[in-house]
Amino acid sequence: MNLDPRNILVIDFGQMGDVMLSLPALAALRQKFPRARVTVAVGKPGKQIVELAACADEVLVVDRVALRDGFAPASLFRIAQIVKDVRRRRFDFVVDLHSLSETNLLGYFSGAPHRLYSRRPGRSLDFLSNFRPAAPVEDRSKHAVERYLDVLAPLHVGEVSRAPRLPLREDAARSVDQLFGKLKIGVDAPLVGVFPGAGNPSREWGLTRFAELAERVARNDGLRTIVFLGPEERARARAIRAAFPQRTTSVVEKLDIPQLACALARMSVLVSNDTGPVHVAAAVGTPVVVMVGRPTRDGYEPVGSRHHVIYGRDIDSIAVEEVYAATRTVLAAERTASIFAN
Repeated sequence: MNLDPRNILVIDFGQMGDVMLSLPALAALRQKFPRARVTVAVGKPGKQIVELAACADEVLVVDRVALRDGFAPASLFRIAQIVKDVRRRRFDFVVDLHSLSETNLLGYFSGAPHRLYSRRPGRSLDFLSNFRPAAPVEDRSKHAVERYLDVLAPLHVGEVSRAPRLPLREDAARSVDQLFGKLKIGVDAPLVGVFPGAGNPSREWGLTRFAELAERVARNDGLRTIVFLGPEERARARAIRAAFPQRTTSVVEKLDIPQLACALARMSVLVSNDTGPVHVAAAVGTPVVVMVGRPTRDGYEPVGSRHHVIYGRDIDSIAVEEVYAATRTVLAAERTASIFAN
């Protein structure tokens, strides 16, 4: 199909980690059509990521959770307003990277003459996509980055980096400098970051285990731990603060995405549950140790060779000793790399 779009809508609904892993596909689309105006429709968690990555001219935020869980008549009215807004923008090409039935319908009702959708068996409405050739059927054996890029395969986008990347903004870096100064966090010594949340208790390593890890890092390695809290952890922030050794631990919260990226870039390693900040850390060059409550890969692992993913039959089966050993391995590798770099 001969295509030269000038006004593209990319539908990229997903959680923070999903949007992070879609960044190579967004960059590839921008590279393929440099003269086109690109609007990316995302859920609330993805707005600041897409803006920071500078891969769109405009970000259109749709709160899918509110639409799903809100008062039904109000949600229907809001959906009608979204469709009206999308049609007003007169897109000539729609790419749906996630392909849920409702996102496929949004693309169809946009009025765009060309529609390219991810083909997800049991999830997508493939008959609403009219681009030929169609995208290949989703291959769940592939990493998520590759699956998003596969959606663009009919466009022949060429070579693109598979590693999501986020820049560090100067204003955000200054804010983090000020915050770390108030907390008396040194900038020269290695720092161990910890993210104890995951948005779902079944995916969260025990808080007492994170605290024990922080104690070992302080006692055996003389390192300070920085505990990061996201919006979903604020309700239990007091309990989280109380669980960690206060003398060697600082708790950081209420950071926006640019600030979080800068703060994570200061860490020598991030130890975390399987959740969005893992991919933010990897995208700013910080190695991560991730605890995953499943026995095998599922394609959402952080991209790169410096990271350690620890699998278990469930999250509670992962021992502190194993996580501590992986953390020390990463720290040793980083120290070695630093010596050779100097």
